[in-house]
Amino acid sequence: MILTANTKRNILRVIPFGIIWLVFGALFLWIEYAALDNQKNIADTAIQMKTDVVVFALIGITFVGFLVGFIELIYLNRLFEKQSFLVKIISKFLIYSLFFVVVILITFPIAASLELNTSIFDNRVWNRYGAFFFSITNASTIIQLSFSLLVSLLYAEISENIGQNVLLNFFTGKYHKPVTENRIFMFADMKSSTTIAEELGHIKYFELLRSYYFDLSNAIVKNQGEVYQYIGDEIVISWKLKNGLKNNQCLHCFYDMKSDLKALKNKYLKKFGVFPDFKAALHFGEVTTGEIGALKKEIFFTGDVLNTTARIQGLCQDYGVDLLLSKTLMDRLYLNDTFTVEPMGKPQLKGKIDSLELVTTTFNRT
Repeated sequence: MILTANTKRNILRVIPFGIIWLVFGALFLWIEYAALDNQKNIADTAIQMKTDVVVFALIGITFVGFLVGFIELIYLNRLFEKQSFLVKIISKFLIYSLFFVVVILITFPIAASLELNTSIFDNRVWNRYGAFFFSITNASTIIQLSFSLLVSLLYAEISENIGQNVLLNFFTGKYHKPVTENRIFMFADMKSSTTIAEELGHIKYFELLRSYYFDLSNAIVKNQGEVYQYIGDEIVISWKLKNGLKNNQCLHCFYDMKSDLKALKNKYLKKFGVFPDFKAALHFGEVTTGEIGALKKEIFFTGDVLNTTARIQGLCQDYGVDLLLSKTLMDRLYLNDTFTVEPMGKPQLKGKIDSLELVTTTFNRT
């Protein structure tokens, strides 16, 4: 079974939720064990820390974390995407709280039956549940679940805002010290953006940009691209060299973005009265990558390749094409009859001493 890039991305996004819940679950179990040790009057309402019970509890809490991650990323995140941060947190917290009531109702009797070595339908199991429901142990459980949930929701919001890869890089310290790497960059700029902004006004234009970037995201994920920056109406996409070259993903990304937008043309015309198209440039080269910033940290790329790609993109209108790429990049791709390559000359780029040979391509869809 071959997983799509989008499926792999979603799996990688869900895994941290399971890890968060497992870590806090283990921590809270240890705290509870230490706090309740030799306190018989309290321990009567709690599940005793036998090995099989602990294993069940950790597996259960990890599963709950994965489930929360799945629900959050696939459903609730979309449901509340246009709400404010505070509304998102409160609304999701209430929804999950109801969900947890159901989870406790199911998992506690199972754990109690394991401890008592009896059937889940035994009266002793449900007597234990009744005592638990009104006990300090239940209050402690609610606090534990609430804390894990809050951390999960905060993680989800931070990850959504700065990007999962960026957040992971910050945690691992991958770019704490600058590193040199080869990367492919795509600069994609909306056509006639100034005219569109004037026609729509600031608010409506912002709504168009939000829809526009959202509708491009699937093609980027599908082709393993990473959004580096949104600069007004321009989006900068990056690949590690091997990922961008693999199956010509950097080139396919451009055509998939075009195709996805074209499929939604009627939606844009109906809602905004205009259709946002774009032109783009592709180039690769060596960059230095590292964390930068005092008041706000970012993963930052610096290198001549960025300026060069921007210059190439600026020539699209002069040549009357929607895509330009450097021949040096084209020579690294494994093109076949799927693409038709057309030489575009060797212009002198502004600010560059040496000229750079450019080409454009046509995707021959079958």
